[in-house]
Amino acid sequence: MATAPAGPAAGRVPSPPDLHAVPMVALNYGVRRRLGLYLNPRAAAAADWTALAEELGCEYLEIRRLEARPDPTAALLEDWQCRCPGGATVGRLLDLLRRLGRHDVLLDLADSVEEDCKKYLQRKQEQADQPLQVPAVDSSVPKTSELMGITTRDDPYGNGTEMFDAFICYCQKDLQFVQEMIRELEQTEFKLKLCVFDRDVLPGTCVWSISGELIERRCRRMVVVISDDYLESDECDFQTKFALSLSPGKISQISHLKLHINIPIFIIVTSPAEISAVLLGAAQMQNEG
Repeated sequence: MATAPAGPAAGRVPSPPDLHAVPMVALNYGVRRRLGLYLNPRAAAAADWTALAEELGCEYLEIRRLEARPDPTAALLEDWQCRCPGGATVGRLLDLLRRLGRHDVLLDLADSVEEDCKKYLQRKQEQADQPLQVPAVDSSVPKTSELMGITTRDDPYGNGTEMFDAFICYCQKDLQFVQEMIRELEQTEFKLKLCVFDRDVLPGTCVWSISGELIERRCRRMVVVISDDYLESDECDFQTKFALSLSPGKISQISHLKLHINIPIFIIVTSPAEISAVLLGAAQMQNEG
């Protein structure tokens, strides 16, 4: 009885059928650096990074701010990912370069872009195939590789983990406010490195496990963006209470706290124990008002 010849490995990821579904975080530093070599120089004969910035909706003052950066193209792409986490895709970038007539860039980077996208999709597939449980459960020590490759700049083999100055706890409805705060803290003289879940975390693993890992082991501080929507968010509730659980005895202080705030505010806490203090302080200020 004849048998079919063995084909490629079953787990192999084919070429991405639609690059518009691949987020910009898939592009590694090599592609971004080479893209900057093409677009950073100001040239009259070809569209440069400022033309790309205009296509991405940047205003004059935003372009002037990016102009002062050592690599304005890389800064532009980072800013785009922050402003449009759902719309910043590889396919969209290639469409804009094609519209600007930069076919030289497309031709030179095509293979590298495709390779980065394949690796990104391969990582997502491997993460999705991981078992939900491990033989031994130990909350203090990570037992699976998912907690070693959870951010966009982690070493996928666990040889190096990305660290942050602060974890941002926020509600999705306050994302615009958070993006403004990120620009103020990361792209000014403060130059802080913030952990923003929608921007820095790779998809495909349990959000609760990732949040706990980042808060407890990767971030020196926690920034809580408080609003009415924050109080209704399951994710924010988990992140806040998890941080409080690192300081036993503090969690009961906020279990019945309710705030009504017209605009979001952000509070920087240097330790989990301070979360209850600042929340209670905000409640007292509102009651006095």
